[in-house]
Amino acid sequence: MQKLKVLKTPKEWAKLRLEILSGGQSIGFVPTMGALHVGHLELVKASLDQCDFTIVSIFINPTQFNNPKDFETYPKTLEKDLALLDENGVHAAFVPNTETMYPTSTEMTLSFGKLEKVLEGKQRPGHFSGVGLVVSKLFNIIKPQVAFFGQKDLQQIAVIKRLVADLSFQVDISVVPTKREADGLACSSRNVRLSPSERKIALVLFKSLSKAKSELLAGENWFAVRQAVESDFQNILSTELEYFELVHPESFALYSSFDPNQKSSLCVAANVGDVRLIDNLPVID
Repeated sequence: MQKLKVLKTPKEWAKLRLEILSGGQSIGFVPTMGALHVGHLELVKASLDQCDFTIVSIFINPTQFNNPKDFETYPKTLEKDLALLDENGVHAAFVPNTETMYPTSTEMTLSFGKLEKVLEGKQRPGHFSGVGLVVSKLFNIIKPQVAFFGQKDLQQIAVIKRLVADLSFQVDISVVPTKREADGLACSSRNVRLSPSERKIALVLFKSLSKAKSELLAGENWFAVRQAVESDFQNILSTELEYFELVHPESFALYSSFDPNQKSSLCVAANVGDVRLIDNLPVID
């Protein structure tokens, strides 16, 4: 059985990358912030299936947290993560520290136009600039042929696709469907922070998405559907709905009505206790 190679600097990876490319192998890349779960393993599996060599990065990126407390409480499980990657056949892990990724203070910011003025962009000012910055750095370091991202972070995918197009990165973006627990809760590193009672309450996100999708496809009015969802959340203790919207899955334009002839996805964000969760569900692909 192969042994996972753990790399901490760009130079270490650059040397290995040359060996991989000289052998004619393709490189698949899965960027993560650690606290790995079965959702991440779906990305890993997709990369192993599609590419000859798979590398996973683990780096909790400080520039994408607009809430310092959220950054401080983000789960850190590096040894467990590395063991999991090794068990699942990953070839290499890139595990840089903050000084490696940000050797000097960063002055640069990135703007994604309308994408950062709605939903996650509106709720988390500066978040997508931080995401774009670290993903740019990782793409420049890893230089993969394919990078894999989960559909759960739908708006982030739209941002990354814009980044790739505007900055001419030579990488294909592969989107892997959201991995869910048996009861429908989207897999997330934040789920471990939910108490048993909050874990049950959190199911309201997926239930609301599923119910709204069914009602829209059955011809219900979008305004009435959203109003009913907002009312449901108001009746649940320890839960605060941030948004529940119907959007175009690529431009993230907000829809005021449902059109079965247009691509659309439902997106939700809510706080359950002090844990912020997001989810989405395609309505029309």
